[in-house]
Formats: sequence, C-alpha cells, structure tokens
Amino acid sequence: MIQRIQTIYLILAAIVSGGLIFAFELWTTPEGVKVYANNTTYEYIAFLTSALFSIVSILRYKNRKSQFMLGRLNIILNFFLLGFFVYLSLNLSGETAVSEKGIGMLLPVVSIVFLALANKAIKKDEDLVKSVDRLR
Repeated sequence: MIQRIQTIYLILAAIVSGGLIFAFELWTTPEGVKVYANNTTYEYIAFLTSALFSIVSILRYKNRKSQFMLGRLNIILNFFLLGFFVYLSLNLSGETAVSEKGIGMLLPVVSIVFLALANKAIKKDEDLVKSVDRLR
C-alpha cells in the first residue's frame, strides 16, 4: 500500500486539504481580520470532505476502480471549491475598502494536481494488471 506512488500523492492531497487549511488564510477582511477555512462552515466541510476522500481512497488500495472513482469525485469537489473561491474573490474585489485574498484560495489547485497524478498512477497500475491477466 505505502510503496505505491499514488499513495504518496493521495497523502499529500490529504495534507493539503486537511492540514494546510489551518496554516494559510483564505482572505483578509477590510478590518484586518484573517479568515481561515475553519472560520467558515461550507469551505471547512468541503476541505475536510476532500481530505476524507483522499484517506478513504488510500484505504481502498485493493480495489483500483473504486480508488480511481474516489479520486475523480475528489477532483470534482475541488473544482467546485475552486469555482466558489473564484466567485468569492470576484465579489470581494468589488468592495469599497480593499481586502486581501490569501494563498489559501489556491489550495484546491494544489490538491487537484496531486489527485490527477494519483489517478494517473492508479490507471497505470490497472493497465499493468490487465496486461498481465491477458498473458495468463
């Protein structure tokens, strides 16, 4: 399980989605208050669901098809989260007072990259198993 490269990618995606949300702020309000993902309900739930999908996908290492499907669902969830952040950042820029966007809004992009790499490695393993089954 741990010797496969997709496990490493999935662990990194889980760390980005579940751990780094506490380190990087999403945005700063005009009053100077930094807003993290755990301060907002929906973003917090989406990030933790993404981390949970990554962990469950690691534990499903014997069933590569469900692992691949969970990876795709996780990518879709991160795209929705990224779209929400883009929408939110476009609305934040229209304020009368200037507010700052944080680096935390880019965490779904990093997670999508790791999940895409993991899905590529899962697909490669599935193709290898199918080719070996053909030889038998």
